[in-house]
Amino acid sequence: MKNAVKPERIGDSKLKAKLILFCLSLILTPQGFAQTSPAAAAAKNYRQTHEHEIMAEYVNLLSISNVASDTANIGRNANLIVQMLERRGVKTRLLEIPEAPPVVYGEILTPGATRTLIFYAHYDGQPVEPAKWVGGDPFKPMLRSAAIDAGGKDIPFPAKGEKFDPEWRLYARSTGDDKAPVIAICAALDALKANNIALNANIKFFFEGEEEAGSPHLEKIVEKYRDLLKADAWLICDGPVDQTRRQQIYFGARGVTGFEVTVYGPKRELHSGHYGNWAPNPALMLSKLLASMKDDDGRVLIKGYYDGIEPLSETEKRAFAEAPDNDALLKRELGLGWSEGGGKKLAELINLPSLNIRGFVSSSVGATARNVVPSTATASLDIRLVKGVDHVAAVDRVIAHIRAQGYHVVESDPDDATRLKYPKIAKVVRQGGYNASKTSMDLPISKAIIAAVESAHGKVILMPTLGGSVPLYIFTDNLKTPCIGIPIANHDNNQHSANENMRLQNLWDGIETMAALLTMK
Repeated sequence: MKNAVKPERIGDSKLKAKLILFCLSLILTPQGFAQTSPAAAAAKNYRQTHEHEIMAEYVNLLSISNVASDTANIGRNANLIVQMLERRGVKTRLLEIPEAPPVVYGEILTPGATRTLIFYAHYDGQPVEPAKWVGGDPFKPMLRSAAIDAGGKDIPFPAKGEKFDPEWRLYARSTGDDKAPVIAICAALDALKANNIALNANIKFFFEGEEEAGSPHLEKIVEKYRDLLKADAWLICDGPVDQTRRQQIYFGARGVTGFEVTVYGPKRELHSGHYGNWAPNPALMLSKLLASMKDDDGRVLIKGYYDGIEPLSETEKRAFAEAPDNDALLKRELGLGWSEGGGKKLAELINLPSLNIRGFVSSSVGATARNVVPSTATASLDIRLVKGVDHVAAVDRVIAHIRAQGYHVVESDPDDATRLKYPKIAKVVRQGGYNASKTSMDLPISKAIIAAVESAHGKVILMPTLGGSVPLYIFTDNLKTPCIGIPIANHDNNQHSANENMRLQNLWDGIETMAALLTMK
């Protein structure tokens, strides 16, 4: 029996198999792909032994209020980020113009580098309503065992030496949008330094302080510092990963504009018994006006609303076809029995301009409701724009539609003479905005960035555009530089809302992503 295997050989084989599986488990990402980026692997190992330091720095940054209009605290945020970068050897400065929050700028120049990359994030956040936050204080970071709506409970931060569960969530304003990328970048720099891994490109950082206020000064800041901001690409570290939790890369962002419409009834509220059925009710009038703008499937009925849309390339069409169909999953998660779009997928619909009612006010409801005919009704609307549709022209089309419904359009409250002359009056107040932006997925730099991210996470989801809005046109159109988005936040992070949160595994994955990008060739 010369071919027989000795018993000890069988044991050796099993042991070797176990060792191989163990080693593989160390380099496999959560999606099951082997990491080929040494930098990402080093970042993962570094994070596993430095989670407490990373979380402490994260909590410290999140503890500072960061509404863009809060000048004092915005300054504190900027100064802290400067200190964080300088501790990593980054040469920093503040990019400033009058009456604008400063941009935190940093750079690491690499001798012999042939490529320059700029990492963009913002450190400001949306306004808060503390009463709507579980715990009450949006700037007191709270650790929870899971998402609140999934039964997550408050838990203490683990003692030093104890591990963080990757499914835990950290709750505070800007956990995901957008302080997480700042922390991920800093941790990635620490990991690279600890492992003596060199950068291959010149690296610059551009952390904005008023993105959530619409970036009203960004264009002027970029123009003032135009020479400083020369680069081969901007990496936009804002937004969520795919709903499947897989890493995605996006190559464009929708533009945005907003406006308010006020419709007028009597000069003062009237007793609904004495004047109902006689005095025009502005709440009903505005409801009908808004309903005339969209059909039951959500398609906008305003004349010319979809004119000018830039057609998708063949690469973009293929990317959409290959993207996961998350609609059924999202309907269950959000409790939706149906969705707009006439059967089209969410991924398809974000390539059309939207028209959204984001708020409606007329008199009072609930405990303060009164039996009156309201005097006014106001709706606040936003439009998300796609490439080829100008933000000013989009609102012009809405105003033309309002006029076509028989309304006299004004820009300020009407006087008595105007009220008596025109039966139906609508005040429209524009709120500014910016256009959509897009970068070709076929550019060499686009392919290089895809390869870098896939070296950390395996096959990623490619999206021609993101549903949200970032003023990327300033970089793509004004600076003529490609912009590519690499988000890290979880899709259910309650972005812009109360109880914003960050799933810890998303932060851990983000550190590896940033390490791979910082060292890309």
